Amino acid sequence: MLKLLGDRRAVLVLLGPALLLYTAIMLVPIFWSAGYTVLDGNAVRGFEFVGLANYVEFFQDPTAWEAVWFTIRYALIMTILQVAFGYLLAMLYIFYLRRSSAFIRTVVFFPVVLPTVAVALLFQKLFEAAPTVGPINVVLEAMGLSAVDWFGQPAASFGVIILMDLWRSMGFYAVLLYAGLVEIPEDIIESARLDGAGGFRLVRSIVIPLSLPVLLSAIIFSINGTLKVFDTVIALTNGGPGTATTPLTLYMFRTSFNYGEFGYGSTVAMMLTILCLLVTVVIFRSTRRDPMKG
Repeated sequence: MLKLLGDRRAVLVLLGPALLLYTAIMLVPIFWSAGYTVLDGNAVRGFEFVGLANYVEFFQDPTAWEAVWFTIRYALIMTILQVAFGYLLAMLYIFYLRRSSAFIRTVVFFPVVLPTVAVALLFQKLFEAAPTVGPINVVLEAMGLSAVDWFGQPAASFGVIILMDLWRSMGFYAVLLYAGLVEIPEDIIESARLDGAGGFRLVRSIVIPLSLPVLLSAIIFSINGTLKVFDTVIALTNGGPGTATTPLTLYMFRTSFNYGEFGYGSTVAMMLTILCLLVTVVIFRSTRRDPMKG
C-alpha cells in the first residue's frame, strides 16, 4: 500500500477522475458565480460590468439583511435542536433500549426519507386555520384557546418550520451520533460506573469527550445544511408571510430567476458561501485543542 501511494502516476490515475468530477461540479460553478458578481444583467438583455456595485447594493438592501437574519436564526436554532435531540435519542438507543432499539431507530428515521413536499402538505393540513380548521387549532379551541393563523404570522410560521424540520431530521442525527457512541468501549463505561460515575456525570465526563469527533462532525453538517435551507421553506410557507421566512437561498433564487438579476443573485449566493465558510472556520477554531496542553 505504501509503495502504491508513493507512486505519483498511480495516485494520479486513482484520484484524477474524482478530482476532475469535483472540479467540474463544485469549483467551476463557484468561480463562474463569482464572476457574475461584478456584472449586472442576464443572458437576455446582456451583461454590464459594474465592479463592486452588487456588493454595495447587498449591504444596503433591507430585504437581504432580513434574509440574513432569518437564515442565521434558523440555522442556530435548528442546529442546537437537531444535534441535541439526535444525541438524546442516540444515548437512549445505546444505554436503555440497546439491542431492541432497531425498530425505534427505523420509526424515528422514517421521516428522513419522506419527500419534502409531502411533509410540508401534511404540516399545512395540521396547522391549517382557513378555510378548514386543522387538528392543531381544533385542539386549541377544545382547550378554550383561540385558533392561531399559523401561516399568517411571522413568529408562528417560523415555529412551524422549526417543528417540521426537527421532526424530519432528528432521526438522521440520531443514527449519525449513534454510530459514534456505539464505538465507545464498553469496558470504559463499566469502569466509570464502578468508580461511581452515573447519569449526567457519566455523560459529561466519559460519553461526550469520547464522542466529541462525531459530535463536531454532526454540528458542522447541521449548521451548513441549515444555512442552505430552501426546499422546506418554499414547500411550507413560500417565504411568507411577506418575506418573514425568506432565507438567503430563496432570496437568491427569486432575484436570479424571477427578476432576471443574475449578477445580484450571484452576489447573494457568494455572501451565503462566505457565511458558511466563516461558520465552519469558527467551529473548527473553537474546538481545536493544543496537544501540548493536553
